[in-house]
This record gives sequence, C-alpha cells and structure tokens, in this order.
Amino acid sequence: MITVLVVSPPRPDVEALEGRHPSVEILLARDADGALEKLGRNRRIDAVLLLDSRPRETAREILGDNPAACPLYVPGEADSAGVRALPSGTPSQMIDWIAADLAAA
Repeated sequence: MITVLVVSPPRPDVEALEGRHPSVEILLARDADGALEKLGRNRRIDAVLLLDSRPRETAREILGDNPAACPLYVPGEADSAGVRALPSGTPSQMIDWIAADLAAA
C-alpha cells in the first residue's frame, strides 16, 4: 500500500480518487498550507501529486520546509530539483503512473 497526497482545489475527478485504487491510499489537501500540514503530521506519505493552480510554487514551499521530502509529481515538465514530471492525463491515470514509478524504484 502506498499513500499519495493530492494537492488540488475541490474537483469531482480528484475527490473520486479515494477508494478507486486498491493499492493506493489517497489523502487530499486543497493548497500548499494544507499539504505542509498533512506532510508534517503524516510521515507515511510516499508521494505528492500537485494539481493546484501553482504547482511549482507549492513544490518550492514543500521542499523549503523539508528538502528530503517524498517525491513530488506535476503534470507537464518538471523544472526544479525534487520534482518529477508526469504526462498530462486524468488524476486517476496520474495516480497509476505514480504507483508504477514508485514500484519500479
């Protein structure tokens, strides 16, 4: 079982992720502050998927708070250290790609 924190404003396709992937637990945060709070309280998070309106800034805040944070994923091109790029797709597809990436590591 892996745990992925998804940072996104409320969206039906993101909220539908919970329980959809049997080997993935989904936690939700609405913004960078919520992500930092969840990361600080829950050390078993394996990855963070950044789907908010400012993913690069959110990544900088997370990495500034904890440079050894778990892998951070963004759709599109990663432009900073500690951030991994994902192809654009549905949130469900991105969760599948993250799970496969973590399993291969």
